[in-house]
Amino acid sequence: MTKTDRPVLVFDSGIGGLTVLREARVLMPDRRFVYVADDAAFPYGAWEEKALAERIVSLFGRLIEEHDPELVVIACNTASTIVLQALRDAYPATPFVGTVPAIKPAAERTRSGLVSVLATPGTVKRQYTRDLIAQWGSRCHVRLVASDRLAGLAETYMREGFVDEEAVRAEIAPCFIERDGRRTDIVVLACTHYPFLVNRMRKTAPWPVDWIDPAEAIARRALSLLPPKRSDAPPQGEDIAIFTSGKPDFAGRRLMQGFGLKVA
Repeated sequence: MTKTDRPVLVFDSGIGGLTVLREARVLMPDRRFVYVADDAAFPYGAWEEKALAERIVSLFGRLIEEHDPELVVIACNTASTIVLQALRDAYPATPFVGTVPAIKPAAERTRSGLVSVLATPGTVKRQYTRDLIAQWGSRCHVRLVASDRLAGLAETYMREGFVDEEAVRAEIAPCFIERDGRRTDIVVLACTHYPFLVNRMRKTAPWPVDWIDPAEAIARRALSLLPPKRSDAPPQGEDIAIFTSGKPDFAGRRLMQGFGLKVA
């Protein structure tokens, strides 16, 4: 394998990172991709931080050795806030791009000054998230909304084609607040699973808002860190998907194949 054939590795706890992969392929059609779903540990919100960090750092030792990625995208807010720096310290030769809540663009776009960040409980409780709000969102009111169920609902929807819309409505309802004649006008989707449900969110929301999906911004950041390819030749080899359980179910396999990934 030549240097320019080295893949971009996209990592998530489940299928959420496919939203980032989708955008990355648009921006980098000349690159090969390896998608890793850490389904053996899903959901990350159930893990104690130290144990999860140790698991992910150890797992990447094997992934880097086997696939020699040119760049890694951690397409998961929870993993990024817990372990991104530890990964950079452990594997300094590998560039890592993380995923953080898009609080800065939300604060820049809001007209009402009322912004909600919809995230997993793990992301909501992290000091990193609060630091982002202090740095970029001090001129508006930012509400953090923890959802226990949305990531799982997104997994079910993408695998089975069905989702309980009332469950979606209940999970997003706390995002919508009214204050002094103003209403929430932006909701940050701070989990890469959530964009798969955005049409259902629009349908069940009490009023229209701007839903910020960070996937394109993550893909652009990844592209900016990659050296240009020296050849216009298509990438050598197939894009593949890896499930850390080693036992993907039929729906999981079908989903990956639908995204053009060969399940390894």
